[in-house]
Amino acid sequence: MSVEELEGGRGRSPTQARSRERVDRILATATDLIATRGSDHLKMSELAQAAGVSIGSLYQYFPDKAAVIRALTERISADSRRCIEDALAPVNTDAELAQAFAELIDVYWGLFVAQPVMRDIWAGVAADKQLMALEIAESRACGEILAAAILRARPQADPLAIAPTAFLVWQLGEATMRLAISLPRGEADAVVEAYKRMSVDALLTAG
Repeated sequence: MSVEELEGGRGRSPTQARSRERVDRILATATDLIATRGSDHLKMSELAQAAGVSIGSLYQYFPDKAAVIRALTERISADSRRCIEDALAPVNTDAELAQAFAELIDVYWGLFVAQPVMRDIWAGVAADKQLMALEIAESRACGEILAAAILRARPQADPLAIAPTAFLVWQLGEATMRLAISLPRGEADAVVEAYKRMSVDALLTAG
């Protein structure tokens, strides 16, 4: 059974509920281990022991470490997308768009700074084709949310011009975060602020 299949809501059988709880425990434990030692040092045997599951049970849900990292990435992305949707849903003017987007970047950067697991996973995206594909897919999805907000603020804008701009702005945001976490904090904050100014200008003139 895949992680996605275990994500069901109400109506789950007791077996599914126990599986979901076990997966939650495994991923929570993996998050703690990565935060402490980094994903490069995450070992499946140690993860199983720390999560209180047998190694066979662990492999039932996650065939290798890469699968654990992908599952964590998908969860982080899902949480981020909900935050983005909530932040952009009220946007109906250019001023609201600029403010909402700028605040989102501040929140996103704050999460990168505060959560070691996010920094660790995203730092390795470029070296993992599957993680890169997940990132691009997420940028497309978030770009669509952003494009919809732009079109609410400017109904006269050309959707065909807005879509690639919104997608690019979001993908460049991911790249900016990866760059920023490799820099001293003061320089990192300045880079994020520069990206925010450039992106708001691009969004307000797109289409």
